[in-house]
Amino acid sequence: MSANTERHPADDHVVLGKLTSPYGVKGWLKVYSYTSPMEGILDYDEWVLRHQGGLVRYRLAQGRPHGKGLVARLEGVDGREPAEALVGAEILLPKAELPELDGDDEFYWYQLEGLKVVTLEGETLGRVDYLFETGANDVMVVKGRSEDAIDDRERLLPFLPGEVVRDVDLEAGVMTVDWDPEF
Repeated sequence: MSANTERHPADDHVVLGKLTSPYGVKGWLKVYSYTSPMEGILDYDEWVLRHQGGLVRYRLAQGRPHGKGLVARLEGVDGREPAEALVGAEILLPKAELPELDGDDEFYWYQLEGLKVVTLEGETLGRVDYLFETGANDVMVVKGRSEDAIDDRERLLPFLPGEVVRDVDLEAGVMTVDWDPEF
């Protein structure tokens, strides 16, 4: 069977991408990938789709680069109409299935989201809300709306380990940064 309903909580998964629109009439879909490299999403044989409040598992039948993006066909999705029904679905992967990282200084973005951000001087800037890529480096959006933050500002900090990011303690839930709160 190509699709199985999942009952795992959504926080057991990480979002790898989303299905954006049908491609052709044979059930193919355009895929927006959050993985780096973009084609990495095609390395997973099974995708969990979060769509319309539920989680459904599909086997990836085929996938390939197309133009500046990707297209994929899922088992059991055999026409344009079934493909249209999946538009907007997020592509998830159980966190337990993520590949091991090489070193202690490597992190998945989902691990950094929610960490308390503290300066070298001990001032709390807030919490990491999310990260995004730029041409030069990844950027963290730190929101100061937590109870112990020095203010309620939103700050954009470059994710530069060793320079800006001095320490990440996942167990304590704290990231220490070399950053001027006035900047």
